[in-house]
Amino acid sequence: MKFTKCNFFMLVLGIFIYIADIISDIFVASNFFCEGQYLWSTLTLVFRLLASTVVQTFSFEWFKDDLERPELGKLAWTFLVHSLHGGILIRYYFALKCGFQSAFKQSSCEDKLSGSPTGDIHKQAIDAVTDISMLRVFKIFLETTPQLLLQIHILMEEDKTSFIQYISIITSFCSISWATVDYQVSLQKSLPDKNQVGVIPKLMYFFYKLFTLTSWILSVALTTVLNFKSSLILLTFLWILSFCWILKQHTMFYKSKRMEYLYRIIVGIILTFTYFNIKGKKTKVDISIYYTACVLLILVILYICLVWKPLVINQIHFKAASIIIVLTLVLGIIFLVVYYGLFHPTVYGKQDRASDEVDGMSGEKVVVSRITNFIMQ
Repeated sequence: MKFTKCNFFMLVLGIFIYIADIISDIFVASNFFCEGQYLWSTLTLVFRLLASTVVQTFSFEWFKDDLERPELGKLAWTFLVHSLHGGILIRYYFALKCGFQSAFKQSSCEDKLSGSPTGDIHKQAIDAVTDISMLRVFKIFLETTPQLLLQIHILMEEDKTSFIQYISIITSFCSISWATVDYQVSLQKSLPDKNQVGVIPKLMYFFYKLFTLTSWILSVALTTVLNFKSSLILLTFLWILSFCWILKQHTMFYKSKRMEYLYRIIVGIILTFTYFNIKGKKTKVDISIYYTACVLLILVILYICLVWKPLVINQIHFKAASIIIVLTLVLGIIFLVVYYGLFHPTVYGKQDRASDEVDGMSGEKVVVSRITNFIMQ
C-alpha cells in the first residue's frame, strides 16, 4: 500500500470541491429565496443540514472509536468541532498531514488525536482518506441525490429552462457516480488482499454507476411530476424493503446498537438508489435480483407516464426523459455485466478469515480496519 503524490493532490482537490459544494448550496438556496420559491430554498438547506448532521455524527463516533485511551479533554474538543459541523475539516487536516509525509517525506509520524505511534505512514494516510471517502458516500446519497431529484422536478415543471440547469444536473449525476468510484478505489487500497483497481475497471465501474443511476433517478423524478405523494410512498416502500434486507444480513459495523441502526438506516437510503454490497460477499445473485427489480420498476413507471402524460407532463420533457431513461438503462446494464464479468475483484480469502475472527470464531483478538465491515463493490 502506497500513498502517492497523485493521491495527495487528489486529496487537496477534494478539499476545494468540499468547500465549493458548501458555497454552491448556499448560492442555490439564496437564489431560490430571492425568486420567491421559499419551499425549494428550505428543502435545499434541509437536505444540506440533515446530511451534514449525519456525517458529523459518524465522524465523531469514528474518532471516539479510534482513541485507544479516550481523554475527556480531547473528546470534548472533538465533539465541539463536530457540533459546529467542522469534523470533516479535521479529517482533511490529518489526512493532508500524514499524506504529505507519506508522499513527499515518507517518514513516520504520530497520530496527534490518539497519541499512538504508527510505523506505517502510508497505511495511516490511506485509512484517513478512506474514512473521508466513506463519509462522502453518505453525504452524496443524503444530500446530492435528493437535491438532484428536486432540480429535475423543477426543470420538468417549468416552461422556461436554462443551460445552467442542464449543466448542474449533469454535474450532479457525475459527482454521485464518481463518489462511488472514489470509494471503490479507497476500498481496494485499504484491503491489501484485494486486487488493485486499474484505469479500465474504474471507467467500467463509473459508467455502470452513472448510467444506472441516471435511468433510475430520472424515473423517480417522473413520478414526482405525476404525483409527488405517490413518489414519496414509492421511495419509502423501497427503503423499507432495503432496511429489512439489511437487518437480515446482520451487519456488524458498530458495537453500539444505536449507531448500528443509524448505519443501517443510511445504507437503506443508499440501496434505494443503487446497489450496495454491505457484507463483502459475492454479489451475483443479489445484484441480479436488485437490477431485475429496478428494470421492471422503470418499465412500469414509463408505462404509467405514457398513459397519464397528456394531463401532467410536458410532452417534450416526457419524450426526452423517456429516451434518456431507456438508453441509459441499456448502457448501464451492459457496463454492469462487463464490469462484474471481467473486472470485479475476486480475492476474498484472507478478508473472510479476518471477518470470521472478528465475529468471534477465534479466541484471539484480531485488529482489523473499519473498512472490513463496510464493503461496497
